[in-house]
Amino acid sequence: MQKQNSSGKKASPVVFTGCEMTNGMQAAAGGQRRHVSVNGKRVKTIDVHAHCIVPEAFALAGKTAADHQFPDLDEVGSKRMAAMDKQGIDIEALSINPFWYREKRDLAAEICRIQNEKLAEMCALYPDRLVAFASVTLQDPALAVEQLTHGVKKLGLRGAAVGASCADQEFSDPKFHPFWAKAEELGVLIFIHPQSTPELNRRFKGNGWLANTIGNPLDTTICLSHLIFDGTLDKFPNLKLCSAHGGGYLPSYAPRSDHPCRVAPWHCDSNVKLKKKPTEYLKTMYYDTLVFTPEMLRHLATMVGVSQLVIGTDHPIPWHEDPVTHIMNTPGFSDDERIAMLGGTAAKLLGIKP
Repeated sequence: MQKQNSSGKKASPVVFTGCEMTNGMQAAAGGQRRHVSVNGKRVKTIDVHAHCIVPEAFALAGKTAADHQFPDLDEVGSKRMAAMDKQGIDIEALSINPFWYREKRDLAAEICRIQNEKLAEMCALYPDRLVAFASVTLQDPALAVEQLTHGVKKLGLRGAAVGASCADQEFSDPKFHPFWAKAEELGVLIFIHPQSTPELNRRFKGNGWLANTIGNPLDTTICLSHLIFDGTLDKFPNLKLCSAHGGGYLPSYAPRSDHPCRVAPWHCDSNVKLKKKPTEYLKTMYYDTLVFTPEMLRHLATMVGVSQLVIGTDHPIPWHEDPVTHIMNTPGFSDDERIAMLGGTAAKLLGIKP
């Protein structure tokens, strides 16, 4: 049956004029949508790591879109849809990196209110293409609980996007337990995106944008390590966490985490009795696939399990030119595993029909 468009007219069938690509992908030609298939089966691709900003909320903190350095963060319309079509991304989960954690409570609350309402509006305009994560004021965890609940139950948001710490406080601090408890109760995904490691700003100076290149993966590594070693993941075993950039450096050197309390027990809290080896907790969290090479993707899958991996594009920041082909062309995965990474797992986490 031919589908109808929003005007009620019959939509023309999609015709591809591009060349057939590896593993069943076809390139978008003339602005047409690039579809992804695995062994002849059409796959719905879902990107959990896609940025945007709301200029009105940004302005409340004295910022403009230009302060973010990257173009198109404030454009969530036809241009973004065209970029998604070219990438072969069917659905993006929009998130806003927290810039309000050090603002006063009432100002931060207003920023998050505006953002959450605007995110819901964006999703309503493109219901088949966009979902979104709520913004929350974690400096006031009780308020963050209210915002998460309202965002999920009233606005249709699919979870929350958070940093990797909040105003110099680690997420394993008991003050954040009510927020983790509510996220666990609601069964929603919390997307962790780092904000560099500002304590090292002096050493990050110089060439190479080290505050991001090194600082972001390190920030995530510290965050996840605290959640593991401080027992937070034991306290909230059903918490659904997804980390950007493949979980930072942690999966690359995770086995070292199994040994510090044996080698130097005086550096470990005898009151914290973990229920598993530290490396086992990696397999209870989720990670995006933004790790650049087939070797890194295979290693990440080995450490955490293919079932824990989801697409992350970082759109519109061009860290990876073709995240879908990255998954399709990495050897060693079965068809079912590719389908899961491309969208099957994310669909379950975000409540999207596959």
